[in-house]
Amino acid sequence: MTCDSDPALFNDKINRRTLIAAAAIAPALIATGVSGANAQAATGTAKVALVTGSSRGIGAAVAKRLAREGFSVTVNCVVNRDLAAAVVAEIETAGGKAVWEQADVSDPAAVRRLFDVTERAFGGVDVVVSNAGIMRLAPFATMSDEDFDRMIAVNVKGSFNVLREAARHVRDGGRIIALSSSITQLRSPTYGPYAASKAAQEMYANVMAKELQGRMISVNAVAPGLVNTTLFTDGKTTEQIEGFAQRTPHKRLAEPSDIADVISTLCSSDGGWVNGQTVFANGGIV
Repeated sequence: MTCDSDPALFNDKINRRTLIAAAAIAPALIATGVSGANAQAATGTAKVALVTGSSRGIGAAVAKRLAREGFSVTVNCVVNRDLAAAVVAEIETAGGKAVWEQADVSDPAAVRRLFDVTERAFGGVDVVVSNAGIMRLAPFATMSDEDFDRMIAVNVKGSFNVLREAARHVRDGGRIIALSSSITQLRSPTYGPYAASKAAQEMYANVMAKELQGRMISVNAVAPGLVNTTLFTDGKTTEQIEGFAQRTPHKRLAEPSDIADVISTLCSSDGGWVNGQTVFANGGIV
């Protein structure tokens, strides 16, 4: 009896052949498959990251880490031009690509120029890390109008300016990250206005993630704890800094590279399902 004379046997043979053929081509399909955040890399277009406030501290660590991950990077500063140039030089020495641009994020026109420079240099934007920020501390009774207004201008309006341009420019499948702070949970005296400015980043990220639905862009806030940067250590004695370090379960301050590691993970293909969240990278202090 032949397959032609028995339709059931014929169909069974076709099904077996189909399974064998599918098994044979599956590795090729996996190797050539493209989705979400991997789309630009698979099509040969370099990944591009823009990191504000990246001439030193956390921002510089993030810029250098993303460069090691294969991103072309725009480094940003306001006044520390020599430091920004040094970050770019370090990236280039390691074989990466980077440019630096001076821009005050509180100025919408300067932020638009920052994105224009990035697109002219590298052809697009895939990741934006809104890191630029300042800290002014005082009890409510003695906080000056000047300090309050400047902090809000940079931290709240400045981040808004950056995130607005990110929503317009980041390519589908990209990442947008705003830097919050674990002070939103610690809520220590003298930190009130600063904590409020950082809480805004968490709201921005959560709402923006919903607004960008359908584009496979993940938007999150990262909230560092006590980090060994001048933003934290300036104005504190060695004893005070050590006292803060002892409050963490790991008995140390974070280094900027610790925060860069977290941000790098969120920017990778493995981080895409984290969206609209605040990630508390604080070593367990809260």
